[in-house]
Amino acid sequence: MALLFPTPHASSPLHLHGILRLRPPAVAGAPLAHSSFSSVRYPGKEAETKLEKNADAAVSLEVLYDDKSGTESVKDYLDASREIIREDGGPPRWFCPIECGQPIQGAPSLLFLPGMDGTGFGLILHHRSLGRAFEVRCLHIPVNDRSQFKELLGLVESSVKNEHMLSPRKPIYLVGDSFGGCLALAVAARNPSIDLVLILVNPASSFGRSLMQPLLPILEALPSNLHVAVPYLLSFAMGDPVKMAMAGVADGLPPQQALEELSKRLTALLPRLSDLADIIPKETLIWKLELLKSASSYVNSRLHAIKAEVLVLASGKDNLLPSEDEADRLWSSLKNCRVRYFKGSGHTLLFEDGINLLTVIKGLNMYRRSKQIDFVQDFIPPTIGEFKKTFEQDNKLFHLAISPVIMSTLRTGRIVEGLGGIPMEGPVLLVGYHMLMGLELTPIYEAFLQEKRIMLRGMAHPFLFSSIKESSRQELSRFDEMNVFGALPVSPMNLYRLLAKKSFVLLYPGGAREALHRKGEEYKLFWPDQPEFVRMAARFGTTVVPFGVVGEDDILELVFDYDDQKRIPYLRDRIEEINQESVRIRTDVEGEVSNQKLHLPGVLPKLPGRFYYLFGKPIETREMKSILQEKENAGSLYLQIKSEIESLIAYLKRKREEDPYRSIILRSIYQTYWGVQSAPTFKP
Repeated sequence: MALLFPTPHASSPLHLHGILRLRPPAVAGAPLAHSSFSSVRYPGKEAETKLEKNADAAVSLEVLYDDKSGTESVKDYLDASREIIREDGGPPRWFCPIECGQPIQGAPSLLFLPGMDGTGFGLILHHRSLGRAFEVRCLHIPVNDRSQFKELLGLVESSVKNEHMLSPRKPIYLVGDSFGGCLALAVAARNPSIDLVLILVNPASSFGRSLMQPLLPILEALPSNLHVAVPYLLSFAMGDPVKMAMAGVADGLPPQQALEELSKRLTALLPRLSDLADIIPKETLIWKLELLKSASSYVNSRLHAIKAEVLVLASGKDNLLPSEDEADRLWSSLKNCRVRYFKGSGHTLLFEDGINLLTVIKGLNMYRRSKQIDFVQDFIPPTIGEFKKTFEQDNKLFHLAISPVIMSTLRTGRIVEGLGGIPMEGPVLLVGYHMLMGLELTPIYEAFLQEKRIMLRGMAHPFLFSSIKESSRQELSRFDEMNVFGALPVSPMNLYRLLAKKSFVLLYPGGAREALHRKGEEYKLFWPDQPEFVRMAARFGTTVVPFGVVGEDDILELVFDYDDQKRIPYLRDRIEEINQESVRIRTDVEGEVSNQKLHLPGVLPKLPGRFYYLFGKPIETREMKSILQEKENAGSLYLQIKSEIESLIAYLKRKREEDPYRSIILRSIYQTYWGVQSAPTFKP
């Protein structure tokens, strides 16, 4: 594969140090009528096969790696744009930002299609994070370029076709910001047979209903000496300057220091917004508005032809485009469309603090390196930034409320605080009790990542990976968070492949029946009669670690369970509707676990107590060859594991009575007085 650029002039931005670089492999761009491109040779069958084999041997990223997210800011965008807008006489062209670095092997291509500015630096806050997972290429449209929409469409389409020819088994990601969203939709409409994933950020396909359209005659009549104020005013309509200034401010700073840093960045940013007058001069702005008009009209007449996978990122406070309504329209019009709604964000969503595009993609399970997502091979581990946001910010209050006590058992049988009894090498299968609605999950993941740097792959109900429950105003949710931290659909094949890779797997044999139990069923195990996982664990010499957890009854009271809801006709019909649409599992077994009706139980909060976890003594299956040969032996081990979990739960229920700081009141007094984050507990 070869990157095609126009032949650079001496003053071409291609020579600017630290902004652009040439690096194969890359996207092949097609020339416009006035472009000068070098030739390209395509690899033969042998080379193509070699490329595909390399893709299969993808290099894994380490758990909690630093993706350098938040390194750049809007100021960097303005600095880079000031350099790249210098006239060099060249046509639109692709470039690779140097900040993207080297991606993992087998990474798919991501083509960024810019908004009205045309610089191609609209992803600058995301270059470093996206560059680890994608081959990133950005389209630059020079300020004085007057290419028609169909010409720009031809450039992007030709690049997509060339990339598809080189890697026909890989998807091609098109990230379209505003105007770029129209380009992405148009390419998808014209190429339904190519595997495309569209990520549309406030797409300008809604331009016909936009407040910008009436600006055109006003701008044409506006004197040139007054135009300098127009981009400055538009910048405030495009987004919240405070949120843009917050991008790049380090997380976790003390409030006073964070406020000082924000004030400093905001003071430096506001005067720089006038640079937009150079990025989008009067003639260019008028041309771009005309371009938006033709692009919107072209796309809206072809929406019916789009078969690509589409994700719309819509802002609730977009003052330039009716992005909320457009998300509704695209969600209902396109065959395979999902939406993530950011109600407090403005038009320039990708410049705002707290938005990580790669995290959003991972949270929706939209990252893949082949035609179908592979939950095992395509998984990208969470970054240190994602860990801090999830556990140190979003779940901080929950963690303080339950103050989890985590203990494990050494091979000698001695119980110790922490995870010292957990093996460091896989495959390891953690088998335990599922509390109501999975309340126990967050502290488990936090402990394993923080103490052991171990990534757990949690087996979850397939319904959680379905978009059936979503709407056109769907915000980021806990389900997205679960995907980022390794959840995958429960199935024998996924378990087989994880154990074969020597992974750490979290499995709940009780499944949804246990997590959605009825009143009075706290701490009761609902396991199938057949030993589902034991023989597979023995096949790979897996270490099985049973664990128990208690504390649900100290934080919630179940007041409206499944039995109560099925007595109400409306709720009963709603439950049946949800379960008919969802994937059914364990349809071939009898008993309680075969009747896993999905529903949302009604609960009342209590004054928080404490969560207690105990991981039992590891059970080695490496030497248990008889399990593979004798079904009865497998059944015996299965019952042993179940009995061990029940014993661990009984132990925790008994020992928690000895914890002087089980109550949040006494615990808070102790922690405040001694200045510690966690109070002591009972002695094992």
